[in-house]
Amino acid sequence: MSGSALLLQFLNGLAGANSLFLVAAGLSLIFGVSRIVNFAHGSLYMLGMYVAVWLAPATGFWAAVLLAALIVAATGALVEIGVLRRLYQAPELLQLLATFALVLIVRDFALWAWGPQDMLGPRAPGFGDAVFIAGAAFPRYDLLLIALGPLVFVLLHALLTRTRWGTLVRAATEDREMAAALGVNQRWLFTGIFGLGALLAGAGGALAVPREPASLAVDLAAISDAFVVVVVGGLGSVPGAFLAALVIGEVKAFCIGYGYSEITLAVEFIVMAVVLVLRPWGLLGKPLPAPRGAAAVEPPLGRIDRKAALALACLAALLAGLPLAGDEYTLVLATDILVFALFAVSLHFIMGPGGLASFGHAAYLGLGAYGAALLLLRAHAPTEAALALAPLLALGGAALCGWFAVRLAGVYLAMLTLAFAQIVWSIAFQWDSVTGGSNGLIGVWPAPWLASKSAYYYLALLVCGIGIALLWRALGAPLGYTLRAGRDAPLRADAIGIDVRRVQWIGFAIAGTFAGIAGALYAFSKGSISPETLSVPRSVDALVMVLLGGVQTLTGPAWGAVLFVWLQDELAREVEYWRAAIGAVVLALVLVFPRGLAGYLKERFAR
Repeated sequence: MSGSALLLQFLNGLAGANSLFLVAAGLSLIFGVSRIVNFAHGSLYMLGMYVAVWLAPATGFWAAVLLAALIVAATGALVEIGVLRRLYQAPELLQLLATFALVLIVRDFALWAWGPQDMLGPRAPGFGDAVFIAGAAFPRYDLLLIALGPLVFVLLHALLTRTRWGTLVRAATEDREMAAALGVNQRWLFTGIFGLGALLAGAGGALAVPREPASLAVDLAAISDAFVVVVVGGLGSVPGAFLAALVIGEVKAFCIGYGYSEITLAVEFIVMAVVLVLRPWGLLGKPLPAPRGAAAVEPPLGRIDRKAALALACLAALLAGLPLAGDEYTLVLATDILVFALFAVSLHFIMGPGGLASFGHAAYLGLGAYGAALLLLRAHAPTEAALALAPLLALGGAALCGWFAVRLAGVYLAMLTLAFAQIVWSIAFQWDSVTGGSNGLIGVWPAPWLASKSAYYYLALLVCGIGIALLWRALGAPLGYTLRAGRDAPLRADAIGIDVRRVQWIGFAIAGTFAGIAGALYAFSKGSISPETLSVPRSVDALVMVLLGGVQTLTGPAWGAVLFVWLQDELAREVEYWRAAIGAVVLALVLVFPRGLAGYLKERFAR
């Protein structure tokens, strides 16, 4: 590569880095003060894009950018006051669930307001042409972005270090309880910081309009990029976010420049994984306090007593008789519910008693599904062998990821699992000769004796029922109590001779294996498999199922899967804007039943 080409790639990396920083800085500020992992931050970015494109014809581009940033800031402040303020004392994962519900609502609002088509915005006046650098053309607008990023960083640094409000923000970041004891009005401080973070996200989206169209898919892409930057830089560190954005922007630019475009989809997650393995709290971050401790010990999960066992036996009998009364559509839906119940219970196995929140559990569902499809189509193995051997691929993936993940904790652990899942997704998405690429694999049909919907339903009922029963039994066995000990009091567990990391690693591998079993069943149920099965939204679905049912209950995740899959099916068929309807239902359940449905019922009956 020539010197001029190197310079242009370097400048392209700087332009991309400064766009990333505008989004990530707001997310970092919000987490630093409120400790909320705001999954809706990408939706605020998307909203800024749409509002800017909508306003630009009437107000002009620059006024549209300013107005879009202010509108998004006001929206963020209202969200904090109306929703998140009620959840500051709730577990972090419940806050994540609430912000995910907001993602669904905002996406369908954008669909209703501006339609499904991508919207092209205007060029920035005075910056629509190119300048020649080292004999090659370079967009003038990208030079503006290169200058804008450091300017925003300097202004933020001055705001946080030179003003009284910034001092209060830094005090709340270091020790929220002490700041409250000293009389700091945390409510308005949190509202202000959330509004500022939303302002930066909205401005970032509006300023991106000349470079890319506004689309409904940009929200998840933006939040994935922002999460990576914030975690690599260090949660709550604005300088760390600036440094991480520069590193990731340049790495992506030079991967494209040197012809390694096939790894561009995964390179930022590779960078994040490497940084977290070498420095678990990011480049400029600080170790977070443990999310649990001796004062936050939860009671053991309740065992299944005789009455509960009798109720489950009656439920199994009803499910066994379903093919006699239900049509084929009902059997397909029931099969999906069984598969995702096993998927949700496998996540709960490590997330509840183990305290290991995974943002990438869909990787093991997808590995099991691809394993079954490849054994059937490439190795020409019979259905029975494919179902039996496919989970071994998920076991290998979970063992590899878990080996590194259990050395971290909290959000950093969750983000490392997300990085692994995104790497696996990018491989499946781009390895056309093996996985079929974006088209996936088709023709994954079971053997003739399982071809009917009722026969396959009975297989799913048997396998998923046994899998769920084994996981529940393991949670009541010494392994389950050892996982809980490592979750609640790791230092004490280590002092009495428990190898906490080893136990957590074993639990991680077991959970991935059972997710792989669910994936293999899913592949034969649908007859095809695509990279969507490995994607971030599928992992979030599993989190939603667990949290809806109740992470502190034994059977809750299974009930959460039933509710979520049924709701998704019913609303998708009956309601035009079904995502918003699901988001509204999830948000209402979070606010009314913060311990999940099963947790609420358990507490109610206990009273």
